[in-house]
Amino acid sequence: MARAIGMVECTTVSTGFKAADEMAKAADVEILQAEVTCPGKFVILVAGELSAVRASVDVAAGKYSDKVMDTFVLGNPHESIFPAIYGTAQPEKIEALGILETYDVAALIVAADLAAKTAIVDLIELRLAKGMCGKSYMTLTGSVSAVQAAIDHAKAEAGDRGMFLDSSVIPRPSDKLMKYIM
Repeated sequence: MARAIGMVECTTVSTGFKAADEMAKAADVEILQAEVTCPGKFVILVAGELSAVRASVDVAAGKYSDKVMDTFVLGNPHESIFPAIYGTAQPEKIEALGILETYDVAALIVAADLAAKTAIVDLIELRLAKGMCGKSYMTLTGSVSAVQAAIDHAKAEAGDRGMFLDSSVIPRPSDKLMKYIM
């Protein structure tokens, strides 16, 4: 079976810790992240087999529904998701720069996965609510048309979840901007 990831984004830290514990006990999943993000939210990211991840997320989402802001389960996440989350992505060049911003973490990761699967683009970074008052953003690169297609699909996905904030596509960004992108 394919590897999957899932997330539960809680509105409070206390509930986040309880939800993470329940998720770990509910199914055979690995907790990849269980931490506080701005503004005092708590994000739990788990990985494992699709059925286990789904069961884990469903338990927390059901038990703590009044404190869960958003969730997702992704089967076969794009391989560029993790380097972008952990800041280790190293694109060779920036032809065009796409930026998409959301109100929460879960919507951004789902949108980034869709963007990476939509067109030939490289995810550069997923900034997940740290130092951003709970908002998150992603950057990606590729040809102008590929970046535009990826951003358009990601924007629609985030918009369907009610979490889209803003997006831009910058053809050939200035060399003076590069140190802030990579």
